[in-house]
Amino acid sequence: MAEEMNHSRWIDPKSGFCPQTKIFHSLRPPVPLPPLSQPLSLSQYALSLLNSCTTQETQATTPALIDYSSGLHVSYSHLLRQIRSLALSLKYQFPSLSSSSKGGTTAFVLCPTSVHVPVVYFALMSLGVVVSPANPVGSDSEVTHQVQLVRPAIAFATSSTARKLPPSLPTILLDSPEFLSMLDRVDSGDSFEPVPQTDTAAILYSSGTTGRVKGVALTHRNLIAIIAGYHELKYEPSEPEPEPHPVSLFTLPLFHVFGFFMLARAVTLGETLVLMERFDFETMLRAVEKYRVTYMPVSPPLVVALVNSELAKKYDLSSLRLLGCGGAPLGEETIKSFNAKYPNVEITQGYGLTESAGSVTRMIGDEETKRYASVGRLAENMEAMIVDPHTSNPLPPNQRGELWIRGPFIMKGYVGNEKATAETLDSEGWLKTGDLCMFDSEGYLYIVDRLKELIKYKAYQVPPAELEHLLHSHPDIADAAVIPYPDEVAGQLPMAYVVRKPGSNLTEAQVIDFVAQKVAPYKKVRRVAFINAIPKSPAGKILRRELVNHALSKGSAKL
Repeated sequence: MAEEMNHSRWIDPKSGFCPQTKIFHSLRPPVPLPPLSQPLSLSQYALSLLNSCTTQETQATTPALIDYSSGLHVSYSHLLRQIRSLALSLKYQFPSLSSSSKGGTTAFVLCPTSVHVPVVYFALMSLGVVVSPANPVGSDSEVTHQVQLVRPAIAFATSSTARKLPPSLPTILLDSPEFLSMLDRVDSGDSFEPVPQTDTAAILYSSGTTGRVKGVALTHRNLIAIIAGYHELKYEPSEPEPEPHPVSLFTLPLFHVFGFFMLARAVTLGETLVLMERFDFETMLRAVEKYRVTYMPVSPPLVVALVNSELAKKYDLSSLRLLGCGGAPLGEETIKSFNAKYPNVEITQGYGLTESAGSVTRMIGDEETKRYASVGRLAENMEAMIVDPHTSNPLPPNQRGELWIRGPFIMKGYVGNEKATAETLDSEGWLKTGDLCMFDSEGYLYIVDRLKELIKYKAYQVPPAELEHLLHSHPDIADAAVIPYPDEVAGQLPMAYVVRKPGSNLTEAQVIDFVAQKVAPYKKVRRVAFINAIPKSPAGKILRRELVNHALSKGSAKL
């Protein structure tokens, strides 16, 4: 076996594991990054890479963005003009947003997916303004909490979402004539500000088991490091014929970390990006056929739907070459069934967290995609440890423990929450993921279970404690616990165990309706069971595993 020396330490070339340090190293070739001393925003970096691999003629004729519902096409040259125009407009109308005086200025974005949202993101980041996008269907209380958390100086919304924002917050409506005029300036001038790479570029939201949403501060450097890897180490599907121009269809919300960095990736590589305001399965199939989509970033429920749906037979999906799947691991049987039905479409899996800018592992190449149960190998420039959750000792390959990660993707911290930051990031830069994982002897990562208690509903994170707190506020509920209930399509469903107060005749439908009125759609309770007492440990912690076992023994979950 060939030996690789690294600072006098031996690293196994097959697994990337160093027996001396107990650290797993990436098996990818190192990707060079811009000098950290160089002022550089994600916008400037991404657009410079775009300009390096495309010509002005290509940019004028290639659609960058296509709005599926309206059919509106925005070419790359037009997109670049709009980004520059909006940045200059904001600079003139809101002088406090310029990087020289911003002092960490944040812009809150509460907008459904549209061709305007990428323009807003890139324009703001080019000025050094922190972008903080939130779910436009979030409840009033959720949005209020997020606004209080990040204290934005300005907001971007639409006529339908603006009502959720404080009246005192200056707000620009993306569906207003005023906003459209900001995209059409003819002034000359440079729209890029000198932005330190260590400055926060975006604050994205990640729910925690405490039930309080946390704002994850990602720097320009974090996002530049991810985009650099995708630019240098492109995945090429196995196809002997010349590939058509890549067309990506986004069913992902752009406020989610997966959608956020995949948007930057698509623009950097000069792909055509088809956007859907809201997801509908058959509409997605029509879009693939109409625009000859070659690539889709997806979550596992969509792969399951493609396998099981008879609708797919009605549409020409022959243009599809690749699906990039994240959010949760795919089952081996699902992948085999998909490959049998769509033999010309490859699936790559990846794993990431909002706290790691959406990336930890991914697959590159045909050999890696065949490791069905794995979520790929450690991303470029990253390190990892598998730590025994009981002893805190680092473990070798083929041992299960909590995954710790370190590298240029790792967040700056949680906004306004030093305690949570200290609990998640240690003094040496290791981020504790809370996930029980294992690396095998060839460096492939396997997600074994979640140490965290978050419920994964269609790749969304649903914190049980938040729903439990809400259920406790119901006058007929004495106690409650929320657990994940396995579901073939959604991954997991939030299920509530409820203890009624004496004399109450509360029904399942009433509980479901009570929660649905107060939370975003993906957080709804989907099943309810009534119980005499919630099982708890002597310390008062809910014994969720007992409830999960009870639910599975009583129900007919599709595992």
